[in-house]
Parts: sequence; structure tokens; C-alpha cells
Amino acid sequence: MLPSCRNVSKICLKVDQLAKVPKCHRRLISSKEAIEKEKKYAAHNYHPLPVVLTKGEGVFVWDVEGKRYFDYLSGYSANNFGHCHPKIVKAMQEQCGKLHHVSRAFYSDVLGEYAETITRIFGYDKLMPMNTGVEGGDTAIKLARKWAYKKKKVPKNEAKTVFCEDNFWGRSLAAISSSTDPLSFENYGPYMPGFSIIPYDDLTALEKALQDPLVCSFMVEPIQGEAGIRVPTHGYLRGVRELCSKYDVLWIADEIQTGLGRTGKRLAVDYEGVRPDILVLGKALGGGVYPVSACLADDDIMLQVEPGTHGSTFGGSPLGARVAMAALEVLETEGMIQNSFKMGEIFRKELSSKLNKPTIIEVRGKGLLNAIVVNRNCANAWDICLRMKEKGLIAKHTHEDIIRFAPPLCINEEQMRESIEIIVSTINSIAPAK
Repeated sequence: MLPSCRNVSKICLKVDQLAKVPKCHRRLISSKEAIEKEKKYAAHNYHPLPVVLTKGEGVFVWDVEGKRYFDYLSGYSANNFGHCHPKIVKAMQEQCGKLHHVSRAFYSDVLGEYAETITRIFGYDKLMPMNTGVEGGDTAIKLARKWAYKKKKVPKNEAKTVFCEDNFWGRSLAAISSSTDPLSFENYGPYMPGFSIIPYDDLTALEKALQDPLVCSFMVEPIQGEAGIRVPTHGYLRGVRELCSKYDVLWIADEIQTGLGRTGKRLAVDYEGVRPDILVLGKALGGGVYPVSACLADDDIMLQVEPGTHGSTFGGSPLGARVAMAALEVLETEGMIQNSFKMGEIFRKELSSKLNKPTIIEVRGKGLLNAIVVNRNCANAWDICLRMKEKGLIAKHTHEDIIRFAPPLCINEEQMRESIEIIVSTINSIAPAK
């Protein structure tokens, strides 16, 4: 039974009054209350570090009790340019107050400008705008399949894509179908057909896989992120390029986490001076304030897609396009790439020389995408993260024995050395295994 007009008016009045309550009169919530509320009302699909954040600026975040932390996760590298970067926030505010969404059913005065900017920077003919990283990966595979059927003349519905063990590009049904991690794929089958998996950093295995004429694409992270910042042997990426060209296979580079200055180069593939056929970007492309992802390719690939065959409601929105342009401007003009390289060199050198060797097996990475491998006989990665949190630095483990360290690219040397001291003092205080 519908409520009477009189009751509806009362309800509307109460909602309106609630909306007008000044922020200063709203009760402050404690960390304990926030954690309990999230556990009660939100799905348990993450295992967060027990810290409740309420504010961020540059390389720092603050919890609801006012404690400050170095952010050494950067939103899984979405916050490459720091929290609340004023240029990116301003671009978002201005565009949001003007025109934020129209869908691709119409043109906007922003998308073409964005497409011109990003294709010029990375050297491709066309942009396919999407929202999230996993959408970007899915788009790249669809592009490769369409190209396979129309250009390579692979028989219909038989195109194959090759991936590497321990890859991670999201948790959609397609992404988990390429996963070798049971936490990602178990109890979610049946899985996407046409996917095969080979060892990472193994050109012999890659060549054998590419000899199959049905293979249309090889998708790989230049540095494996979720696997624990696994850096391939120098020459691997150049070998990938040569083999994909030899066997007429499209190379898809998943630079969602490694791109946009994170590794000390604009792209991680730049360390070997090679160019993928399809480049996938995301995370930091939205400046950490709005989900933006992109597939970049030349006309020979991109123009195989006809109107109506692929898209996304918010992909290429005026707001996303304007934010991405601001993020790219910050990347290109504020020395973020050079700083990432320099600070990364300091980080790895200091940790390699100062960390207790029985406790830490390896320090590895490029730029400001780094990791330490913990000796399981000495310590647990999760426990180390908890200890560092108490000292004012938050990072997250990946697997039980690896901690990823990825601060915003705007970190300066003083901040870097202060945070290194937290990491070193935390780990070196752990009693060595007997």
C-alpha cells in the first residue's frame, strides 16, 4: 500500500532536514566503529590492514584518530601523483560543474582532445576509452580476437590468447580464467575458453606457444605486480617483441600498474625500447580520483571494431577524459618519472645494505615499484605490515612472504629516508630465527 501524500511530505521533510545537518554536528566515528560497520554491511571480499583512513595529502594519509602515515601502497598505484593533487582535483571540480557525463551516444568537446593527447604521448593511432583496469584488459583481448578473425583469418571462434603464470589483471570471469591463483578462480567456473598459460620470463616456452596458428595475442605484465614485483631478465621484453612479430601475434602489454612513471620510466617497456601492439593503461590514468582506463593501438587493429560492438556507459565521459588529461599533464611536467627512478635507486640501495639478511631474502623492483621477500622462518609479511603501521607507515603484503612498497611518485628524499628508517627499524627488530 502506497503512503498517503501527507506521510510522503513528512518523509521528504525528514530527509531534507537530515541533509541540512552541518558537518560539524555529525558524530565522529572511531576506527573500531568504522571497522565493525564495514564488516557488518559490506561484503568480506578484502582483508584490509586495520587502519581507518579519512584524509590524504601528497605521500601521507591520516586515520580517524588523527595519526599520520606514509602511504606505501598508493591505492595499488592509482595514486601515483599523490593524494589530492591540486591540479587533478581542480580539473575534476571544474569539469564536474560543467558537464560530467553524456555517454558515447553523443559527442563531447573533451574526448577528442583527450584522445589526441594520450595517443601523441604514447605514439599510437587510436584510443579505446574504458573505466577500470580489468575492462581495459578485457577490451584488449576483444580487440585481438576481432583482428584475428578479420585480418589474420583465424577460423571463427578459435582464436587463442597466451598468458603467463602468476598474472593478475583483475577478477572478472575472463581475468580469473587466465589466473593460476586458486584464490581467484576456485568455485567460479566454468572458465573462458581459448586461454593458455606459460611460464613467465621464458622465451623458449613463448615461442613454442606462438607456433600455434590459432594464437592471436600474448598478454603480459612487463613486471608482475601481484605476483610480488617479479622483474624479468633483461632482454625478455625485446624477445617478446621479436617473437610476436615473427609469428604474427599481437603483443598486449598490461601496464595498468607499471605504467605512468611507476617504474622510473614512462612505461616499463621503455627499459628495453620496445613497443607493444596494444597498450593497456589504468589506475594512475585517473589520478586516483576517478576510474579511467585505456587501450591504445594503431588503426590496423583498432578500426576492426565497428560501432555498436564494444563500449562502456562511462568510458570516455567528459569527466574521465578531463581528469586523465590533468593526470597526464602532471606526469609529463612535474618530474614524476625522473623522481621515481631516483628515489627507487635510493630505496633499493638502502634496504639492500641495511636489512638483516636472515630475515629478508631479496629486495627487488624498478623505480618506485619494489618488494622485499621475507624469510618465512623468521617472520610473516602480514605481521611486519602491522608493525610498520604502528610506526607510521602502511604497506600491504602480497602472498605470505612478500611486501610491496609503492609510495606516490612525488615523495622527496627526506620523506624517503624517513620512511626507510621505519621499514629498517621494524624489520631489524625482529629476532632472527634460531
